[in-house]
Amino acid sequence: MEAAAAAAGVELGSSKPQIATQSEMAEERVPIAYRDQCAHLLIPLNKCRVSEFYLPWKCEPERHAYEKCEYELVMERMLKMKKIREAQAAGKVKGGATIGLIPAKLA
Repeated sequence: MEAAAAAAGVELGSSKPQIATQSEMAEERVPIAYRDQCAHLLIPLNKCRVSEFYLPWKCEPERHAYEKCEYELVMERMLKMKKIREAQAAGKVKGGATIGLIPAKLA
């Protein structure tokens, strides 16, 4: 994957910075699966949800900001994958049809 991304001219990782630290996320008991670049928005959202008894019409600004951040991350990943696939189809990347699911460092 890393070789395919490098050949396609795509940087791996997100362009968004990680704002919340690991200690902050652990302190707020953010599940590991949700500890991404949008976790800094999830922390106040979860606090709001608890204080408002999870009423669906409460905390809308916080929820919207968090969902927008997650959407932007997904779209960014999709665009990067599209560029990698286009480069493979164009023959820039050797072994073009497959993209390894296991990073080269672990294989």
